[in-house]
Amino acid sequence: MPTSEERAVWTATSVPYLSPRREGEVDPWSREAAQGGRTGTQKIREVVTETPPAEVARALELPEGAPAVVRRRTMLLEDRPVELTDSWYPTDIAAGTALAEAGKIKGGAVTLLADLGYAVYEAREEIEVRGATSQEAAELRLPAGAPVIILRRTSLTADEKPFEASVMVMVPEGRRLRYRLIAG
Repeated sequence: MPTSEERAVWTATSVPYLSPRREGEVDPWSREAAQGGRTGTQKIREVVTETPPAEVARALELPEGAPAVVRRRTMLLEDRPVELTDSWYPTDIAAGTALAEAGKIKGGAVTLLADLGYAVYEAREEIEVRGATSQEAAELRLPAGAPVIILRRTSLTADEKPFEASVMVMVPEGRRLRYRLIAG
């Protein structure tokens, strides 16, 4: 049984978020929260097609000015916002699918993408710590300029085609990111 100190640290690993779910399987966010004896949910803030920031366009290898679909979500832990997640998809992949619709996706985006032929073969992640913007601070209920963890993830197919770029802005309090690397 974990001690109260161990339960206070949110340990996240990326692998469950990159794997398609089986029928009836709960989403990784809710599962990780439940493992710590807590409740994790998410709220979709908006789903729109717009020109992504330059870093996202580069990650997706989009031509300058090309639009992409973005799904903006707020991740909640015990009803407290702890992460803002913006997941971007090239329009040639997302248009006409549930990725471009403002609603939850049965099985999650990773399952839908795998069904469309875009299974994660490689994920590239980058972590940064910086002060929260005023909008991030307001949405995460933090003081202006409070530190946040930024996790940028690009998902690629086996032939190195990027198909998803996510930018996650996380509350650092109680957060631990865990990585397991296997040399091939």
